[in-house]
Amino acid sequence: MVVSVIGSEPHVAERDRTDLSTPDRLLTDSLAEGLVRFDAVGQIEAGIAERWIVIDDGRSYIFRLRNAVWADGAPVRAREIVPLLRRQLARTARNRIEPYLTAVASVVEMTPEVIEIELARPRPDLLKLFAQPELALVRGGAAGGAGPFRRRDGARDGILLTPALDPDRDPEEERPTPEQNVLLRGERAATAILRFVERHSDLVTGGTLDDWPVLQAANPAPANVRIDPAAGLFGLAIVRRDGFLSDPDNRGAIAQAVDRADLTGSIAADWPARETILPEQLDSGAPPMVPTWATLPPEQRPAAARARVAAWRATHGSAPVLRLALPGGPGGTLLWGHLARDLYAIGVRPVRVAQDDADADLRLVDLVAPYDNARWYLAEACVACSVEARGAIEAARLADTLPQRAAAAALADRLLTQDVAFVPLSRPFRWSLVALRLRQWQPNPRAWHPLNRLRTDPN
Repeated sequence: MVVSVIGSEPHVAERDRTDLSTPDRLLTDSLAEGLVRFDAVGQIEAGIAERWIVIDDGRSYIFRLRNAVWADGAPVRAREIVPLLRRQLARTARNRIEPYLTAVASVVEMTPEVIEIELARPRPDLLKLFAQPELALVRGGAAGGAGPFRRRDGARDGILLTPALDPDRDPEEERPTPEQNVLLRGERAATAILRFVERHSDLVTGGTLDDWPVLQAANPAPANVRIDPAAGLFGLAIVRRDGFLSDPDNRGAIAQAVDRADLTGSIAADWPARETILPEQLDSGAPPMVPTWATLPPEQRPAAARARVAAWRATHGSAPVLRLALPGGPGGTLLWGHLARDLYAIGVRPVRVAQDDADADLRLVDLVAPYDNARWYLAEACVACSVEARGAIEAARLADTLPQRAAAAALADRLLTQDVAFVPLSRPFRWSLVALRLRQWQPNPRAWHPLNRLRTDPN
């Protein structure tokens, strides 16, 4: 099986566990695994732990390790797992999920095969965080860990992976054949798409909106194009709160100026528009807060937004200029065309800047949620939000009970929405090219597709 993941050459996660690229995450997930991992549909399955229980009102998780071996053949034991987990949970490990693991109080070895993770506060959604590649247990650097694959030498173009042998297998059972190997490449979208269209690969994964126009130009068979119902955030974060954006009503004018239905419909018919920060209630104590500007019918919103801009211009003598930080690829250009048109229509002068421009006024946030938790959405949307909203988000983090956390999340959602600190547009757009023989490939909210869950013979 030949797989292309869009991005740079993959590397196994290092000890510091800083933010991993998509290729790094896929390779790390293949060579290593955490206590648990994701299956083909984004649900939790056994990793190094074969089973687990949750006790003490959700404040204690007890994991029993399976009969696993490291890449060098040594048996996996709790005495090695505990320090690895402690290091990965340390505050010095800066990555995208570290801020959501602060409830972990201790990791202890109970027996050589049993580990207990104690929490300061109940977290019923903890397992989805522990299934992330950022918490895969890597031992021995590039060799990986106890994952479903082992790295083999000899590949001239890419990384050759072969299924790891099950230590509990029948000795007479056939060993993996070369047809079960995976050749993994990290490469540019155009190269990956061309390789697939010419039938030199079986899967292209890691596609985003930024690469979508390249895929459309290649015109692959529709049956091979698969889009994930990815959960997460796709919208514009308010980065600077001065000038025109110092007033929440003006920020609301920007939010209501965007024709979301036209934007998403021009990309894909089943890419839904969104007007709220939370996609659904999740663990919040209230349904998603609907912004005030969204109570106007769509056909009346541009006129209301123009009135706000006209009032500003009458006072300041010129049209407001806003710098939008967007990706530099063709998908970013497509997004820019829609946003620029809508902002020009209400009297705003938009300027496109690089995604990492420090002087941007608004910046695109395009993130898949690692788990279904209201605080994640609110914290990631709060790039430059009010002190009150930040306080409510922090209260949700520190809440001792689930009802307290739900109430704090609902308050934070209301404050963020009223403050118009984030302009929701849709959910993240994630696509793959999938050969028909990969029957186990399944679209899922995590937009995550483990390499050992693509065919009917997973290891």
